[in-house]
This record gives sequence, C-alpha cells and structure tokens, in this order.
Amino acid sequence: MKLVIVARGRIGTSPEAALVDRYAARLKNVLTVVEIGETAPWPAFDGGRTVVLDETGQDLPSPALAAQLARWRDDGARACRFLIGAADGHDAATRAGADLLLGFGRATWPHMLVRAMLAEQLYRAQSILAGHPYHRG
Repeated sequence: MKLVIVARGRIGTSPEAALVDRYAARLKNVLTVVEIGETAPWPAFDGGRTVVLDETGQDLPSPALAAQLARWRDDGARACRFLIGAADGHDAATRAGADLLLGFGRATWPHMLVRAMLAEQLYRAQSILAGHPYHRG
C-alpha cells in the first residue's frame, strides 16, 4: 500500500527535514511526502484511506497503527494519505471526512516535528508488518 504524507507549509532544510528524509529513504517506493500551501485545498485523492493528524485524535500504540494499516491494505486499499495541517489544525469537514483521526499524545506538537514523528511511525509500522527487529516492543 502506498503511503502519502500531505503537509501544509514548507519544511525547508532543518533537522526535522533530515529526519523525514531519512525515513522516506528507508520507505523508498512506499512513502511520498507532498507539501502544499497554507490555504491550498487538499489534493484530490481517489480511493484509499485518509488519516488526519489532529490533537484530538486517537493515540495509537505502534503495533495498533501497523495493524490498522494492514487491515486497510488487506481490504484492498491501494493508498493511505496522512494530512498534517498548519498551525490552526484542520477544519471540521476535513476531520469528519477522515477514516482515522490520529494524535501523538495530548500535547500539541509543531507541524514540522509531526512530519518527522509520522515518517518514523510509518517506517516502524512497516517494520512491524515485515517482522523486522526495528520495533522491539
């Protein structure tokens, strides 16, 4: 299943960008990262699943996220996109249209750091599903 991180704003050259690049390289041919403007509409998405990163979202342990991705994949989803909003988060319509609202704890995280955290969790999920020892949970 193809994984797509769609994030508002530009990450530029930063330590967070280096982390995103590290995990994207490990997920070559699986993960794509797309940046869009602060007010641009979300790109069209045909089929697949949508996960919205939101501070009110579910705080899933890594194995549970991996299991959810596997269920969607096994149900025939060819892609899953992950939407990271700008500083003001997502509007109600975007949250309502999500297959999953995902949070990283109750804290509010900078959107650039969320990209790195999400890229790592997607790599970890793929490692769990492959039986790779990266995740030692």
